[in-house]
Parts: sequence; structure tokens; C-alpha cells
Amino acid sequence: MSGANPTSEGRASARPSNNGTGGSTSLRGEVGRHHPIHLSPLEAHNLPIIIFVTCCSARKVPILASASTHEAILNAWSAASSWLVGRYVVMPNHLHLFCSPNGIDAPSLDRWMRYWKSLVTRAIGKRSGELWQRHHWDRQLRRGESYDEKWEYVRNNPARHGYVTDADDWSYAGELNELRW
Repeated sequence: MSGANPTSEGRASARPSNNGTGGSTSLRGEVGRHHPIHLSPLEAHNLPIIIFVTCCSARKVPILASASTHEAILNAWSAASSWLVGRYVVMPNHLHLFCSPNGIDAPSLDRWMRYWKSLVTRAIGKRSGELWQRHHWDRQLRRGESYDEKWEYVRNNPARHGYVTDADDWSYAGELNELRW
């Protein structure tokens, strides 16, 4: 992506090129690692756009599931209101969220992710690159059932990992906005 303006809202990720070795290379030139491709959400027949996102802490350090970080994340999502966060679960080294653009002029998902992650990073006194992995994984949901199914799976992550016995006891999960299918 040489010559691309790094401050523009264009695609942050590009398809990794095959470097002739038979394997794919990431954006950083690592062989075998695949980075996500962030496509623009598709609108179809006036159905809502709901995106499922997973992002990880840098080096998967278990720093996210604390009261202060949870509060910083919620404050950042409130400030970064061009996308609405629905249900979410913050785990020690990653988080899952469902989000939806808040209007037709919302910035790209990638730009919004970079923005709120920078707000959280500053709020907890970290430097750029110390808190978050650069990339995230996203998937547009196609129907209401997949929202409910994915939520049930994600909601049970803390219990599945042994942090709590009952998923309802996990303090770092909730719903900020009702995203209706």
C-alpha cells in the first residue's frame, strides 16, 4: 500500500500477497500468519448491520478484565458513538463485542476500532502498542439467530475458561445498546 495516506479512512488491511514461497505473508512479512481482511459492511433489504468483533491485548497479556480497564472501555465506547456497542464480554486477554454503525455517515469499522482503543490506552496510562494487538477479527452477522447463538457462546466464555461458575457472575460483560435484528 505504498503511497497510501495513513490518516485516511481507507482500508487498513490488504490481502496478504503470496511471496512466491507458496505460503501467504502477513502485512508485516511474516510467513504463515494470516491477518484479517476488513470488508465494508453490506446492506441488504434494509436489514440491520450487526458486526461481531474480537480483539486481543498486546502479546495476549491478561490486563483487560479489571474494574479500571472495564470502566475505561465503557467510557471509550460512549465517547466513540459513531458505532453502537450492543452486547460485549471483556476477558483477561481479549474481548468480544457486537456493534452496529450509528448512522449512514459512520466511519469505517477499522477507524472506529483504532479510535476507541486509543482512548482506552490513554485512559489507563499505557503507550501506543502496549495494550492492544494491531488487528482485530470481525464478521458481519447475516441473521438474528446468529446474533443470539454467538451471544450465548460468547457470554459463556468466562465460565468455559473457569473464571466463574455461572456466566451471569462475570463482572465484565453486558449490553450498552439494544441492537435489534
